[in-house]
Order: sequence, then C-alpha cells, then structure tokens
Amino acid sequence: MRVTLEDIQKAQSTIEKFVNETPCDYSKSMTDILGSEIYLKLENTQKTGSFKIRGATNKIISLTAEEKKRGVIACSAGNHAQGVALSSQLNGVKSVIVMPENAPIAKVDATKRYGAEVIMHGSMFDEAKEQAFKLAKEHGYVFVHPYEDEKVIAGQGTIGLEILKQIPELDTVVIPIGGGGLISGISLAIKSLNPKIKIIGVQTELVDTMSQMFHTKKYVPLTKPIATLADGIAVKTPSEIMFHTFIEKYVDEVVTVTEDEIAEAITFLLERAKTVAEGSGAVTVAAALSHKLKLGKKTCLVVSGGNIDLNIVSDIINRGQIQRGRLCELSVIVPDVPGSLSRLTQIIAEHKANVLEVHHDRIRHGLNLKETRIEFVLETTSREHIKRIVAALESVGAKILV
Repeated sequence: MRVTLEDIQKAQSTIEKFVNETPCDYSKSMTDILGSEIYLKLENTQKTGSFKIRGATNKIISLTAEEKKRGVIACSAGNHAQGVALSSQLNGVKSVIVMPENAPIAKVDATKRYGAEVIMHGSMFDEAKEQAFKLAKEHGYVFVHPYEDEKVIAGQGTIGLEILKQIPELDTVVIPIGGGGLISGISLAIKSLNPKIKIIGVQTELVDTMSQMFHTKKYVPLTKPIATLADGIAVKTPSEIMFHTFIEKYVDEVVTVTEDEIAEAITFLLERAKTVAEGSGAVTVAAALSHKLKLGKKTCLVVSGGNIDLNIVSDIINRGQIQRGRLCELSVIVPDVPGSLSRLTQIIAEHKANVLEVHHDRIRHGLNLKETRIEFVLETTSREHIKRIVAALESVGAKILV
C-alpha cells in the first residue's frame, strides 16, 4: 500500500465540494491549563458528524462506472457507516453497511437515513468486518475498507493539509487511533510538509492493541467484547499493514487514556468549548487534560467525531463531573441519634456544598447497633473542596467510607 502527499492533495480537490473545511478553534481554557497554545480541529462539525466522510467520498468517487453499478459494502461501528452511506447517496451508488449489534442507536438510525441498507452482525467491529467480507464476495459488492485503503487514507489526510493551513508554526498534532486510517493520512501529510512537527496518537486503554504494537512490536489479542466510551476506535486486532506502512514511520508517540478521563474530556468540551464530542473524538482532549503529553508551543488536538449516543450523555456528564470533583458521593457512618443528620448537613452548608441527594440506611450489613449510614450526593467545586468537607465531617466523629 502506497500513499503520497500528491495523493492527499489530489483528494483535497476531489472531495472539496462534498465536505466542509472544519474550524480549528483556539481554546483559551485549555491553553491556560496546559501552558501550550491549544487548538481544536473540530471534525465533529463535519458532515455526518465525523471525519469519515472525507475518505469515503474520495473512495466512492474513484470507483469505475462498473464498480459503482455493483454497489459498495462497508463495516463500521457508526461513523464510517455514515460517511459511506452519504457519499454513496450523493454519487448515486447503492450502499450496504454491516454494523456491530451493539452499535449506538443514533449511528444506526443516521446510517439508514443516509440511504444505506443496514445489517446488524456481531458484538464488535472485527466480527462485522468478517461478515462484510463474506457478503461482498457473495453479491459482488465493492468493499470500502474503513482504513486499509489508499483512497480512504488520502481522504483522511486532507485534514492534515487543513491544519497546516489554519495554524502556522505548529509544533504538535494529537490524533485518535482506531484502525489507523486517520492518523496515517494526517501524519503523512504533515510530516511530508514539515517533518519537525510531533505526531502523537491516542487510544483507550481498554482497547490499546495499536499502542502495544507501537511500543513492543506485538500485542495481546482481545477475545471478549469490550464496553468503552470510545467505541469508534475500539479495534481489537491492529492492522500490521497500517502500522508498518505509516504509523511506525510517521508517528512519534502513542498514549492511552482511561474511561474516566474520556468522560471528563467530553464534559469539559461541553462546558468550556461548547461542542459535543463522542468518546473516540474526545480521547485527544482526555490525553491533554490528564497531562500525558509533552507539548510544544502550539498544539492541535483532533476532535474526530461528535456522534454521541444521547441515551448515555447524562451518565457521561455525571462521571465526568465526579472525575473533576464537581460531584461527590459520600457515605458517612454516625451514631443513630436525633440531630446527627442535621449536624452533618450544617457542616456541608458551612462549606458551601449543595446536597443533591441524601439517603438513610439503618440496616446495612456491617453497621453496629445505634449506627446509621447516610449517603450524600453533593455538588462541589473541586477535589480540594471535597477534601475539606471530609476533614470537617471527620472532625465531629463521622466515619467516612471510601
């Protein structure tokens, strides 16, 4: 497989009528926190809500008349599906998409609205991919691979050209890694034009197989379904072709982030950047906020998608708020006597925390006679604030359960 800078430049002119040039917004909030001038490449504002339409469009347009007549098939957890579906619809091509059975409902519905025939199969991307290969062989469809495809990689690489146009004198670019098509295209474009720019990839630690490949040249296979906020980059089997052809050559570092860090990043982007990112799109922000990156003076974080499942947004926000110290769950054991609850709530009020929920439990296993367990959900301002409240409660004899 071979992709050149010229291929990416050609792709840019090929797809420009079909995609948006997405903004690269300066983030004062992150700049103040990190000390590096931070810009967010907002591919979550792209058509279909993700960068994927770039590579899909470049691939669909490149097909011969005979191939377009046969139709295309793809496998995807959601974003590649929507990109292939819309680009096929715009070019008059039939599309069939195989999606994992646990794919977010919002992404499944959107793919159908873009005109694709959707087939649900398997628990993860890899199983959907095998079914798509099978159907392509049976029906003669052209398989549009989400990353192991020269046209797809070139299309994703157009983001790199936009970044360099939008941010002069850039030092670092941080990019999510799933199958590797996005980081391969962007890093190739950027390193070809300015090899001094540092490229950092980010994976979720729950599915970190490409990170393992990067650091040790081998990986431990994942055999069970994995539930992660970053479902769009949860590729169990890393592509050795992508690794040896692109990632090994053009990527300088790969880091991983936790689920809590991803949730915190999604919440941060909602509150401070006023933008909606899905888990796989927010991993770059998660890596930056968790101080896992060595950043230069100017840094671009690629926010690759915004197709988040609305059914879990409130849970993610709560998880992110807990991680940031903005929500706190406390379990307190005190003597079961009149006035105990009043004394605790008075202390909490004196420390300017807001009680959102309170629950009394006198029968929990492990409680002594005349003891009660009181569980609070508090609205707080920081982790330090929580520590002050805990210390104040302990000073009057309350036992805090961790």
